[in-house]
Amino acid sequence: MGIAEIRARMGGITRQRVYQLALRPDWPKPYDELVQGRVWRIADIEAWITANRPALAGPRAGRGD
Repeated sequence: MGIAEIRARMGGITRQRVYQLALRPDWPKPYDELVQGRVWRIADIEAWITANRPALAGPRAGRGD
């Protein structure tokens, strides 16, 4: 997941908020850094959401992961 996907997954939070979250020690480490920016594993972000934002956790329609 990139910043745009994380923003959408977390209810449309701002790009700046994602950058703030990424500074937290409990935020997952990026999987890689591309020219477009950092990317994270979907499972890592979903685990963080489940642990830290339970209201946003749950099954995601249409996803096979």
